[in-house]
Amino acid sequence: MSGFAFDRDGVLSYVALGDSFSEGLSDPYPDSAETPHGHFRGWADRLAERLADEVRELRYANLAVRGRLARQIVTEQVPRAEQLQPDLVTLAAGGNDILRPGGDPDQIATIVDQGISRLRATGAHVVLFTGIDPEFQPVMRPLRGKIAVYNMHLRAIADAHDCSVVDLWAMRVLGDARAWSWDRLHHSSEGHRRIALRVCEVLGVDPGADWREPWPESPQVAWADARRADARWAREFLVPWIGRRLTGRSSGDGVSPKRPDLAPLRVSG
Repeated sequence: MSGFAFDRDGVLSYVALGDSFSEGLSDPYPDSAETPHGHFRGWADRLAERLADEVRELRYANLAVRGRLARQIVTEQVPRAEQLQPDLVTLAAGGNDILRPGGDPDQIATIVDQGISRLRATGAHVVLFTGIDPEFQPVMRPLRGKIAVYNMHLRAIADAHDCSVVDLWAMRVLGDARAWSWDRLHHSSEGHRRIALRVCEVLGVDPGADWREPWPESPQVAWADARRADARWAREFLVPWIGRRLTGRSSGDGVSPKRPDLAPLRVSG
């Protein structure tokens, strides 16, 4: 991989593609108010904020939409990224496909490979993300083998197209429940913060902090409290999620990208 280089005195353009992971779900902005570009921040916004400190001007677009499958990302978002002609693209895709019954990591990888080929043809530097290791999540643990196979495909794609890889599987700090929101599928604000630090590291940008920092000690959760949390999770998230899968609906129905155009990033506070 040749690495990512940029002119610190120039303009850098960055486009984020993907699903809820890149949209930033479960990481609200600190004031919890609706911003001109949406309520959620996420690792991609955090990365853009850090990059903005490194260059004269950072132009940023985020085309990610929750619930999107790999084919939707390639057919809906990649063409727009081709039009924008950015210097840097991050693409995280395939997670929603893997979660679905019958999701084939071989087929998903073929779709993603097609998208990466198109993005690299524009001259953009592309960053890919492996899937996380779900060993710590009992409900997701049966998918561990499929995710591992898909990760190997992603590494082969990255090698073939000279892309960077953010290895989420190796980020053991994400195995802590505090890296996840209550729905156990999207990252918490702290999880997003640590991922942004890791992406900076992969790109050769000083992250300003260490994503490996150990979690502070936490009190032991009583068995009864843990079971009540499980019941709430099943009632408020798992059942509705299954219902959407059975009816062909998506959490992203009617949702538009929060930053559809490349625009200068204004960092406040």
